[in-house]
Amino acid sequence: MSNPVPAGVEDAPALAALHATAFTGDEAWDADAMAELLEGLGCYALWVPGQGFIMARAIAGEAEVMTIAVAPGFRRQGVGAALMRGAIQVAKAYGAETIFLEAAENNNAALQLYHLLGFEKAGIRRRYYSDGTDALLLSLNLC
Repeated sequence: MSNPVPAGVEDAPALAALHATAFTGDEAWDADAMAELLEGLGCYALWVPGQGFIMARAIAGEAEVMTIAVAPGFRRQGVGAALMRGAIQVAKAYGAETIFLEAAENNNAALQLYHLLGFEKAGIRRRYYSDGTDALLLSLNLC
């Protein structure tokens, strides 16, 4: 696995293709949505081309992971952890003191990774996902 590198608006089609390998239906974001987000204030993305990417936003002392996607053939190989660590470092560079994310309560692999990185449960969003699954809101103090 390579180290994550910054992704820009020009990478939106490739990011959308990766997102479609990890999410289905209405949950998959298209290239236009990716590009629009990447043009937004404080938004950044890191990726390992062909393997996975993370998109986050850091504004006013807080950061939020908007999405993370790892292609099925590269899961459980450290790609997600490398992406998360990279996003945390960028958030710190932007001056964020806390980073937040949401994860499906039944996504055990992701929850295990986030726990290992030090994230703690900050709340719950009932029936947040289209299948009715709750989302856990997690946070990590960056100070």
